[in-house]
Amino acid sequence: MKRRDFLRTSAALSIAPSLLSATSTATLSAKNKRVALLGCGWYGKNDLLRLLQVADVKVVGLCDVDDQMLTETLALLKERQPTAKPPAVYRDYQKLLTKERPDLVLIASPDHQHALMAIAAMQAGADLYLQKPVSLDVLEGEAVLATARQLGRTVQIGTQRRSTPHLLEMKKQVLDSGLIGKIGHVEMCCYYHMRFGGNPSVKEVPDHFDYEAWTGPAPLIPYTGLPHRRWRARQEYGNGIVGDMCVHMFDTARWLLGLGWPERIHSVGGIRYGEGETWANITDTQLATFSYPGLDCVWQHRTWGPSVDPDYPWALFLYGENGTLKMDTKKWSYTPNKGRGADKVAVLNGELKNQPLAGEALYERKKFPEDLEEKDIELHVASATRAHLLDLVEAIDENRRPVADVEEGHISTASCILANISRDLGGRVLSYDSEQHLVIGDEEATKLLKRDYRDGYQHPYIG
Repeated sequence: MKRRDFLRTSAALSIAPSLLSATSTATLSAKNKRVALLGCGWYGKNDLLRLLQVADVKVVGLCDVDDQMLTETLALLKERQPTAKPPAVYRDYQKLLTKERPDLVLIASPDHQHALMAIAAMQAGADLYLQKPVSLDVLEGEAVLATARQLGRTVQIGTQRRSTPHLLEMKKQVLDSGLIGKIGHVEMCCYYHMRFGGNPSVKEVPDHFDYEAWTGPAPLIPYTGLPHRRWRARQEYGNGIVGDMCVHMFDTARWLLGLGWPERIHSVGGIRYGEGETWANITDTQLATFSYPGLDCVWQHRTWGPSVDPDYPWALFLYGENGTLKMDTKKWSYTPNKGRGADKVAVLNGELKNQPLAGEALYERKKFPEDLEEKDIELHVASATRAHLLDLVEAIDENRRPVADVEEGHISTASCILANISRDLGGRVLSYDSEQHLVIGDEEATKLLKRDYRDGYQHPYIG
């Protein structure tokens, strides 16, 4: 099934020499690919199950440092593929890559492990489905991108808004048609109360969990309980809500408007409530501006108080000369400006048999009834994830770059990381040189492009 039919129905870098001596750059056929999953938590399981729905692949390996996650994933696979041979399970992803030699690797580990896992998998000969963000720091991302290009790997980043059916239809109706006119301003936001508010005590690490391996290159802080999902509240492992939620919406804006690297990035914010009273150390309030010639893309998040627009608590708004376009993962709506876009909307509505200029997520309950029995599935996102994975499989077969190619994911990821660096430097305006890999005229900011690794781990970027 081609991606188009599926949607109808439902830069110069010096890196470690070892990266240059990896296996052949030849791309294998997507049929019957040997697949491995690194990171068997919530979204790892979700990605693997969506892939099995759209591609004929063989799952040969699962890796997680938590034995309980491995057990849960094996049970799910037995339900979905009762006659298939169970995949081998590993705590060490390097051993999995060496022994199983997968053709395609899905990576859904915590953010601080993304870059090292991605590079190791590409070195082992695999193409990738890499969950966003691409990296924890900017220069990790440069190393991932350089490795993909040097080895000819196909890498799809999990920014699946680029494959979201209702947003593709919206793009066609409102943007590609010229209905909205020139875009003058972009706003992005998240008002979810998603910052962890507890202050757990130090605990003994359980036998089924390898905390050392989970921590990897990040600082080893005292263990306070299983970190699944809660790790996003710590700067040691991620880049806060900007690095989690803004990446999606900023990447969507860039895709819709054809934007590359921003010329300038500026951010302010901090912890406005309960500082020092919680285990979390990410901001609860932050504003970031990504500036392009004649256009600013502005992000804001708050983990307290109400949403500015209750219908769009995590969303993207495009303000055009003829109207305003609102969108999120579940819906979109277009409102014409009085006296500018109303006549055009009326004409377009006539062509669409008086359908409103709005749309909703594609739910495929009848086509994939097993979704209804799946724990924690995001039903409104499932169609987008399936389309995104199918695009990756087709990109491998057709030897082309996927819709969310690693370079696009790197730009969106790095820009959000740079916003956090700006905030950490008191709101300094930053301009990143993506060819020289430095912040123009700012040595202090340039030093922050690369995080320190824990002893025993080597950062993949060698400048």
